[in-house]
Amino acid sequence: MRGLPRAAADAATLAGHRLGWAAVRRMPERVAYGLFDRVADLTVARGGASRMRANYARVRPELDDAALDALVRAGMRSYLRYYCEAFRLPELGPADLAARVRAEGDGPVREVLEAGGSVVCFLGHLGNWDLAGAWGTVHLGPVTTVAERLEPEEVFREFLEFREGLGMTILPLTGGPDVFPALREAARRPGLIPLLADRDLTARGVTVDFCGLPARMAPGPAALALAERRPLFPVSIRHERRGSGWGIVVTFHPPVEVPTSGATREKVVAMTQQCADALGAVVRRNTADWHMLQRVFVDDLDPARLARQEVAR
Repeated sequence: MRGLPRAAADAATLAGHRLGWAAVRRMPERVAYGLFDRVADLTVARGGASRMRANYARVRPELDDAALDALVRAGMRSYLRYYCEAFRLPELGPADLAARVRAEGDGPVREVLEAGGSVVCFLGHLGNWDLAGAWGTVHLGPVTTVAERLEPEEVFREFLEFREGLGMTILPLTGGPDVFPALREAARRPGLIPLLADRDLTARGVTVDFCGLPARMAPGPAALALAERRPLFPVSIRHERRGSGWGIVVTFHPPVEVPTSGATREKVVAMTQQCADALGAVVRRNTADWHMLQRVFVDDLDPARLARQEVAR
């Protein structure tokens, strides 16, 4: 009987996602966006954005309470917009994707891909990375990425099938073989390898300066680029208005410079810092598009967890 509440919660979560897939895809776009805006406002009103508010307060310390409240409301609307667009994404064809995505700084990336190479991308939880991935698969080249395993397992599998249905190759972060060798194999083929890395999901994270504060980020993109001698591009994504709806802007920032000296870990940290610098400027400028609802700054992390991570290094 003890397992019943968890089982019931998992069943409710799965049913909610399936309802979203079925219902939201059939709604007029304006109605769908309006519905998710109302859900976002209700979430904020009920105190469901406390971690987002704490993170925003870290990166925008100049804001007073009223301005911060308004920013959190906009941020939660942007976060829920991601889900609204994700539910509707399977309905979009190549022309729809091209109409909804505007790229900046993609020239150097296209040159690498056209020459038969691969590109590693350091992404933050900004804008809509699933829409960007679908667009990249169709309009740039094959996309291979890593997905955090969700609970319940059925929801994770449906999200996995959804992303693979868009043409992406998805490697589960946990619950299977080590993903790094598979990423190295992908880096030896033409294509894009976008990796969400502005939050440390393992015990191998590195500490960088992010928006003027120490934060833990994933070293994977830099380590992969270094190991396979592939270019590493920080990539940011933001929403922008498109008539009565929304689109996204995918910005490929200048490629990271590889240090000429130092140990491998020192090079990885330096390259990750360059990515943090690029994304930090965007987060300060387009804070509402940063969908970070978890702890990322060192001052907010559990000291015992940090100590375990240092030992694991």
